[in-house]
Amino acid sequence: MNDGAQSGADASDIPSAGWVDRLAPKQSRPWIRLARLDRPIGTWLLLLPCWWSTALAAASDPRPAWPDPWYFLLFALGATVMRGAGCTWNDITDREFDAKVARTATRPIPSGQISVRGAFVFMALLLLAGLLVLATFNPFAIAVGVASMALVLPYPFMKRITWWPQAWLGLTFNWGALVGWAAVAGSLDGAPLAMYAAGFFWTLGYDTIYAHQDKEDDALIGVKSSARRLGRDTRPFLWAFYAITVLLLSASGWLADLSWPYYAGLAAAAMQLAWQAATVDIDSPRDCLAKFKSNKWFGLILLAGIVLSGRV
Repeated sequence: MNDGAQSGADASDIPSAGWVDRLAPKQSRPWIRLARLDRPIGTWLLLLPCWWSTALAAASDPRPAWPDPWYFLLFALGATVMRGAGCTWNDITDREFDAKVARTATRPIPSGQISVRGAFVFMALLLLAGLLVLATFNPFAIAVGVASMALVLPYPFMKRITWWPQAWLGLTFNWGALVGWAAVAGSLDGAPLAMYAAGFFWTLGYDTIYAHQDKEDDALIGVKSSARRLGRDTRPFLWAFYAITVLLLSASGWLADLSWPYYAGLAAAAMQLAWQAATVDIDSPRDCLAKFKSNKWFGLILLAGIVLSGRV
């Protein structure tokens, strides 16, 4: 067993004795866990590109201003419900795989707490909520947002057909970098496209780290991942993925004509990525999870730089 690995119930990715068990009504707990409301890091990683590009559009205006807090709130709501819908879809399609992996066997669908039919109904309600949020934006942003479904629906199947499902996740999870700018500007140009590309490589890095938690189980059940493909060569690829991320974010700031606080924030954020690449222990699931979760701080540091650049 890998150093730091766990087995049996201790290996479950569902937090025990957390706020769900303490505060939520018993009947609601499986649904909260299905939507991953008890594990917000995925929502953060989906939300941050939305906030980046919303702030980027505001800061790049000839009369730069603070980002619209209403947009920030709408994207927070949208990211929460759409991440819940995506996790539900993922758990529906992966239920047979999840039942064979200690970390995921206790999830609501493979454990029998929620039926597949019930999960489909729940997903439909979450998608409807997401559509209602999207409908508050301009027509161009709505069209961009709807287009993301072409990436969302195939995602759970990528691990069956390619060694790089993390690349597909990168295309999917960073779509908000396009929607955020479109919501403010009503169009797209080079700055949000460069930010989207940066997010793609960022996701390749952090989700490869995440995938190292399951590499042994994935090998046994035949699931593919970049962690399995790269193996012991993961670290130099992390350096490459994160270096490209920083270069593309620099290009995005230049195309948006941002001022010096953006580059100061980007430099600080780059140090956070360097820390991940230099210190991650790919044989320790616990450390991989901690490094994966730390990407919230990378995103918030970068966001601070974008926002401040619009005030100088």
